[in-house]
Amino acid sequence: MRAFRVAYDGDPYRGFQRQPDVRTVEGTLFRALRRHGVFEGEKPENYAAAGRTDAGVSALAQTVAFECPEWLTPAAFNGELPAEIRVWASADAEGFHARYDALSRAYAYHLHAPAADDELLRAALDRFVGAHDFHNLTPDGGDTTRTIREADLEREGEFVVVTVRADGFLRQLVRRLVSLVAAVGRGERDPAFAERALSDERLTGPEGIPPAPPEPLVLVDVTYDLDFEVDERGAESAREVFGEKRVEREAGARVAGFIERGVDG
Repeated sequence: MRAFRVAYDGDPYRGFQRQPDVRTVEGTLFRALRRHGVFEGEKPENYAAAGRTDAGVSALAQTVAFECPEWLTPAAFNGELPAEIRVWASADAEGFHARYDALSRAYAYHLHAPAADDELLRAALDRFVGAHDFHNLTPDGGDTTRTIREADLEREGEFVVVTVRADGFLRQLVRRLVSLVAAVGRGERDPAFAERALSDERLTGPEGIPPAPPEPLVLVDVTYDLDFEVDERGAESAREVFGEKRVEREAGARVAGFIERGVDG
């Protein structure tokens, strides 16, 4: 049994988890493995994934594990995958479960916030560290208590990168947390609103907290008691693919900016 690190651009996909009749990352992984002859049927033997990402969310270190032949290296895996999904590291993982054996997970959100007050952003973000009931920050029901171990932000020009590490995540938790923190940083919400969001009060309607857009969110890490070995061919392929995507999107941004300025005459 082996575990694989998977990086992907989530923009072309309707999320990670396979679904009938829509394009997903997991479904694409399974099609590649079938073409490799690794399995037949519904899914690979003893298969599990670290977690699910929503439509549009990308990943650096999604992790999947299953029974496979020794020849299935990350580079070999990539041979049947589209360019926007790259496998770049692997580890021996006997008796391992990619979801239940995760020690922590971390997401990074690239928030465009040129006019936000960084101190207000940081103060609001700090309020969510620790164990809390996040019922106002997810559409999930049931037990909505989770423990955020670390939450930090770093200013990079017009962007603020918000990184959150937790024992586990609820659906849309990071996106709604970022939405709230951004509103405080822009002065649209009072800093005390973070306290209300963590209270027993159920916030709905205008007081509700909508999720921030999914595209700036990346699953950046899932930690395990495993020794992952970087596959140089797989990693180089990932660097090439995402380097090209970066240039394409920077060029697109320049064109959009040119048109924005041009319509002003």
